[in-house]
Amino acid sequence: MKKTFVSFEQLKEIVKEYPTPFHLYDEMGIRENARRLKDAFSWNKGFKEYFAVKATPNPSILKVLKEEGCGADCSTYTELLLAEAVGFKGDDIMFSSNVTPEEDFIYARKLNSIINLDDITHIDFLEKAAGIPDVISCRFNPGGDFTIANAIMDTPQEAKYGFTREQLTEGFKKLIDKGVKHFGLHAFLASNTTSNEYYPVLAEILFKTAVELKEETGAHITFINFSGGIGIPYLPDQKPADIYEIGQGVKKAYDEILVSAGMEDVAIYTELGRFMLGPYGCLVSRAIHEKHIHKDYIGLDACAANLMRPAMYGSYHHITVMGKENETCDHMYDITGGLCENNDKFAIDRMLPKIDIGDLIVIHDTGAHGFSMGYNYNGKLRSAEILLKEDGSTELIRRAETPADYFATFDFSGQFKFQE
Repeated sequence: MKKTFVSFEQLKEIVKEYPTPFHLYDEMGIRENARRLKDAFSWNKGFKEYFAVKATPNPSILKVLKEEGCGADCSTYTELLLAEAVGFKGDDIMFSSNVTPEEDFIYARKLNSIINLDDITHIDFLEKAAGIPDVISCRFNPGGDFTIANAIMDTPQEAKYGFTREQLTEGFKKLIDKGVKHFGLHAFLASNTTSNEYYPVLAEILFKTAVELKEETGAHITFINFSGGIGIPYLPDQKPADIYEIGQGVKKAYDEILVSAGMEDVAIYTELGRFMLGPYGCLVSRAIHEKHIHKDYIGLDACAANLMRPAMYGSYHHITVMGKENETCDHMYDITGGLCENNDKFAIDRMLPKIDIGDLIVIHDTGAHGFSMGYNYNGKLRSAEILLKEDGSTELIRRAETPADYFATFDFSGQFKFQE
């Protein structure tokens, strides 16, 4: 059984101030998790977590992570602006993008961020747009299937990202000729895995590749970036990843491969989003309708515009009916939103306690790729974001949208009129 980080009594007070739906984040949980990650990799003196801004692009959340020593992983111009506004600068920013517009590279160079190139053609594109920096990283795509213990974890050959192995050698040589002095190597080969073996297996691939590249090109490789991929246990009986076991697995590969090759100065970087924030956010909603036809439905005041993962991927998110945590789950419901789309369902055939109109519903694990994937279909307005602070107080860190926000990009100066 999953437990909420906010109690029913706390939540009843919070909703008196903030109308549902809203995303709620747990500051204490976020900080404690960031410290665990840092401790698990403390054996590597250069270790740094570059939080994936795309997962939870809120300046207040980024500020908390910055205070815990994290950097920012950005992939767009707007994310660079957000990171800059929070105070990230220079090598506190990793710019990992693809199909990158010229203006994005220009701004990344202006901020002196570390640029992680996605394709060999981007070398000339970057040089023409903004010049080649002294430090640069390249993203590796080995192709084929990525397997752990004979189980296929993902299929890099189908991914649009990264250099081939042959292109890495060619690209490193080309970049050295253009004045690059220090290199990084990056790869993302599996998504949302709770396997403790993922990072250690990825480490072996990247460490061996780094040794080969040094031998082939003479490049000084100063960091290796594992990107993200460590997932969270969305299912209540799913075992979470053990970040300490993962850290020790990476250390073993580091000692056996890099230290043995005289590359003991290489820093380890990560770009975790889901692992950092996922369990420390939830979507708070209220039951506003019930419907009994061929199935039993409970309609919420939230919809897929607030959390699209179940509609888009069929993803499981645990649901708690607040105040009824200890009641028997003897009612089967589809939990739905109000979009004009039949896939607007947070749960299908879910066994829950009897839900009454007005009940507070908490949808778990929305701290990453929750609010950030929202949209305005059907004219639905994005919800507020609220931070539950360490002292138990709350802070509104993003207000809810209004109709004026929705219409702000239209020109009503002529024949059209809008009155809020």
